[in-house]
Amino acid sequence: MQRLEKRVFHFIREMGLLSPGDRVGVAVSGGADSVALLRILHGLREKLGVTLLVVHFDHCLRGEESDADAEFVAGLARGYGLQFVIDREDVAGVAKRNKWNLEDAARRLRYAFFERTVRDRRATRIAVAHTADDQAETVLGHLLRGTGPTGLAGIYPVAGFVVRPLLRVRRHELRDYLRAAGKSWREDSTNLDLQRLRARIRSRLLPLLEREFSPRIAERLAELARLSREDNEFWTALTESRFDALVARDEHGLSIRAADLLEPMALRAATPADKPPRSAQGLPLQALTERLIRRLYQELRGSREGLAARHVEQVIRLAAVSGGGHRVELPGGAFVEKDFGKLTFAIQSQRGRERRPIGGSQQSVTFSYPIELPEHGCADVSVPELQRRFRLKVIDWTCAERETSTGCTALDAALLRMPLILRNWRPGDAYRPLGRRQIHKLKQMFVEGRIPVRDRAAWPVLESAGRVVWARGMAPARDFCAGEGTVAGVVIEEERL
Repeated sequence: MQRLEKRVFHFIREMGLLSPGDRVGVAVSGGADSVALLRILHGLREKLGVTLLVVHFDHCLRGEESDADAEFVAGLARGYGLQFVIDREDVAGVAKRNKWNLEDAARRLRYAFFERTVRDRRATRIAVAHTADDQAETVLGHLLRGTGPTGLAGIYPVAGFVVRPLLRVRRHELRDYLRAAGKSWREDSTNLDLQRLRARIRSRLLPLLEREFSPRIAERLAELARLSREDNEFWTALTESRFDALVARDEHGLSIRAADLLEPMALRAATPADKPPRSAQGLPLQALTERLIRRLYQELRGSREGLAARHVEQVIRLAAVSGGGHRVELPGGAFVEKDFGKLTFAIQSQRGRERRPIGGSQQSVTFSYPIELPEHGCADVSVPELQRRFRLKVIDWTCAERETSTGCTALDAALLRMPLILRNWRPGDAYRPLGRRQIHKLKQMFVEGRIPVRDRAAWPVLESAGRVVWARGMAPARDFCAGEGTVAGVVIEEERL
């Protein structure tokens, strides 16, 4: 076994890239790096206990040159006696239709092909030929575009089913390896296109840094990436732990207390839980707060794509400074709204509501159902707008009063007048609740009852001859409650449709 092959073998073992029994699809473009990867893995296949096949994705970007690359790779597969799997796609056309960057489109389609290969059980792993030079170029590219610690992690040795056995090998080592073995490869002319940032980094910046600053700059950047990955893995584990502990899920979306988001670890002083810091600056664990926000967004949308630093800052400001009833719009139809010290992360389609500022006067859910109250028995009213059924049960109150504890909040059937209507709350609705001396607006009672703003417009109330006599979860109207002289009481129950 040659020295280079030994290094790759030990890296595979150290990082757990491959296991005995794996069927490894070696992604071969025809370039020197991937041709060397195929040769190295073919030499190590028995020692690793794996079988190989060759996979090639034709981007259809370079006409006859692309066709020649595919034929060259097919010839390599035949020479090694390996199965050859190829797929083609018009990357430029897909990029134009979806308004994607050409490089981004190529990467998306190439990795989609890899995923299909694994899903179809042709392979269990896909080995790609990223090198230490690719790692250095990636880290530099992220730095030039602007990045945080996550971007400094660069390329991971393992990403799902994709493995990168050459991540500690320099590109020139692979070319020397192929030349020594008398093996040829194909050159991709697009690598010389200096309009691409990576090509400029490869041909100009990295050589300049090696020549005039540090001959081992690639190794230094690779080490930076390794340390950043270790830090990122720690933060990811901690974020997942706090996400599981602090985030609740319901039909509205994901919710977290503002105080918990701002101080997600048990580090805060003895301050009331519902009084978070009044400043969005200088949070004790802002790095964790920001990661939790990104994790919440990812849980909603399936990825973090589109979420920028300014969106994260807006959510922090909402949690720290804004009062209840405020809202922050996020990319992809997501939003965050605050009520009573709690933030809810959701997507518009989850509510089936029109896009509007929270707290606006428009009611997107309205209903009104007349009720015929029987002398005995029940009247059922289905409200599909709420996915609920309401049951008004007429009971013998003389018996019920003896069998129930004091404080029962039934209505007196004899005091109810037609028309009897179950409808949604309307601004201005008010009545005198049992136990209160004054008339109270329902809006005020919502605040006292900590009813989220988003739920108020569709809140069910019962109206008798134009007067509100009952609202869900509230004390009924004092003037209509069952009492000493009540013969028949009305109890309202609710169940899911």
